[in-house]
Amino acid sequence: MSRTTRSGALAACVAASLVLAGCADSGTAGAGSSTLNVATLTFPQSLDPTQAVGSALPFFQATYDTLVKREPDGGFSPMLATEWEYDADRTGLSLTLRKDVKFADGTAFDAAAVKANMERFKEGGGADAKWLNDLESVQVVDPAHVTLHLKQPNPAMLFYLSDAAGLMANPAKFGQGDSLKTTPDGTGPYRLDQAKTTIGTRWVYERNEDYWGERLPYDNLTISFFDNETAIVNGLKTGQVNAALLQTADQQVAIESDPGMETVEQAFDFQGLLLFDRDGKLAPALKDSRVRQALNYAVDRKTMLSVIRQERGQITSQVFGPDTQGYDEKLDTYYSHDPARAKKLLAEAGYAEGFTLKLPRITAIVNDALATSLATDFEAVGVDLVWDELDGGTAIQKVFTDRAYPGMVMNIGQAASDWIVVNELVTPGAFNMFGTTDPTVRKLIPEIQAGVDEQAGRAARELNAHLVREGWFVPFYRMTYLHVSDGTVEITPQSGMAAPSIYNYAPVE
Repeated sequence: MSRTTRSGALAACVAASLVLAGCADSGTAGAGSSTLNVATLTFPQSLDPTQAVGSALPFFQATYDTLVKREPDGGFSPMLATEWEYDADRTGLSLTLRKDVKFADGTAFDAAAVKANMERFKEGGGADAKWLNDLESVQVVDPAHVTLHLKQPNPAMLFYLSDAAGLMANPAKFGQGDSLKTTPDGTGPYRLDQAKTTIGTRWVYERNEDYWGERLPYDNLTISFFDNETAIVNGLKTGQVNAALLQTADQQVAIESDPGMETVEQAFDFQGLLLFDRDGKLAPALKDSRVRQALNYAVDRKTMLSVIRQERGQITSQVFGPDTQGYDEKLDTYYSHDPARAKKLLAEAGYAEGFTLKLPRITAIVNDALATSLATDFEAVGVDLVWDELDGGTAIQKVFTDRAYPGMVMNIGQAASDWIVVNELVTPGAFNMFGTTDPTVRKLIPEIQAGVDEQAGRAARELNAHLVREGWFVPFYRMTYLHVSDGTVEITPQSGMAAPSIYNYAPVE
């Protein structure tokens, strides 16, 4: 299922992999159809924008516009905001808004609506609510102008405004309980067709004839949930589905042999072991950087990539992706597979006899092959890896609330923004739950956050190298995903998302 760059990743993953909604019966959509039918392994638990999370963003894009539009290459263009400008210290972001936009009931979209939405998103308790932690206040200058006042510079703010934090709902609905959960009300290109929609299986959207913006090429959009990729492949081959994202290597191989399918590759997620407990609160051995380095040397990345991913990806030892300024190609191969060196480091750290490492396992992320491979690699250097099997009812609680594990194998999207990588993985939060830091980290983070071109880039590269040397993480490889269409649809991958934006589909000419 699609992963995100954000702390909502596990929540989206659990929803996608463990909610048993069966295979969607979505009808037929052939060449020349006015309906686009997209298959997905994830779906939103709510259509209220405060609960939006990256991997489910297309469900929201259909009915809600964002303040800023994110283009396929990661650049930003006008949407509900036509212009934006930072002040000198980059703590004030002024937005100029469109004047010709209304919600379905005639309520005007204006600066007051922006203020209401952003304050609600910040306090709404969603997975990505922390994106607006730096938002101090929203100043309504006049109906067409609003200024976001930040506590400190945030280089990712435009990204956030092009994603969940920028979705604009009708404020008139805010006092009506959970109405937005199943009845979205935005200014987007489509409206949800309640009569044809079955929540949990199929969402059907019809064109908003009063839409202010560019007319998308399809009159209707259907997003169908499937609980496995085999069913998605069958749907593509039988005409139930026009487009889908495939992540598993076996299914990618299966679909590529079909001459009727069109495919586009995209490298997005990395898979690896995120070490939470670098202070040794749960696993004392992890406090020593030599132990973390030993784990990195223990992993046979090349064999894992070959056997598990069938060479569909690239090995890596870094969490910064190729689109960031902090990326350094040399760091991809910083850790070779060297069990002897791993044993030596463990001995130097006082663990010559090894230690036990208990990690959670969600089978949708860690399949049998990966679980066995990692356990075998660790056992070879004296580390006893014990898997604790989790289900959807306990995973989020035990991992992030109870903080019961020293780390977790996950798939994490590699964003194009250095600050997004740092803010999600390095600053205190879901993936640095024990707040680990050191003098180098404290020095470099403010320089990256200031976002001043080459200075920020240099700091990001220094931080990346430091994290790799200190063994903050144990990445395995970046994974190559496959966008597939039935031959009637052209798909353009979306920077910053595994799932394409709804704007990225067009009929084949």
